[in-house]
Amino acid sequence: MAIKKIGILGGSFDPAHIGHLAISIQAKKKFKLRNVIWAITKQNPFKKRCSKNLEERIRQSKKISKSKKFIRVRYYEDKIKSDKTINLLNYIKKKNNVNIYFIIGSDILINFHRWHKWKLISQKCNILVFDRHGFKTKSLKSMAFKHLKQKNLKFVKFKKVNISSSKLRKI
Repeated sequence: MAIKKIGILGGSFDPAHIGHLAISIQAKKKFKLRNVIWAITKQNPFKKRCSKNLEERIRQSKKISKSKKFIRVRYYEDKIKSDKTINLLNYIKKKNNVNIYFIIGSDILINFHRWHKWKLISQKCNILVFDRHGFKTKSLKSMAFKHLKQKNLKFVKFKKVNISSSKLRKI
């Protein structure tokens, strides 16, 4: 039996937006993923407090993704007793026989080396990096890119959506 391929797009989704949808659709299509899990975190350790509470962000994420049946909105932190990506990957791999494609923006790659066990994360999954306006050059110079270049890291070409949660919060 073929091993399922799933994508994981993690984040605070504060708020979820069409950019999240666009990269989920592209990842599914380009890498033949069965599902894309939107793994919502209670609090991103690299950002200040969320403007909406967890329940509102989950509800809004489900609403924006409801027409895309392959997207699963999930909150795992209570279940796995952790907010660390490596623990999420271990949990999902243990529960399912899957190849994981971890989806990030190029802005995230810049500080990826600050993540808990970041080198181990790259060994547990394929990392798909979607370019974001104004971040490509800096992400290509990042410590993570230099270290992971040949190992499970792929930049994905796609028609960019110039939107971000932080821009939306300012509206």
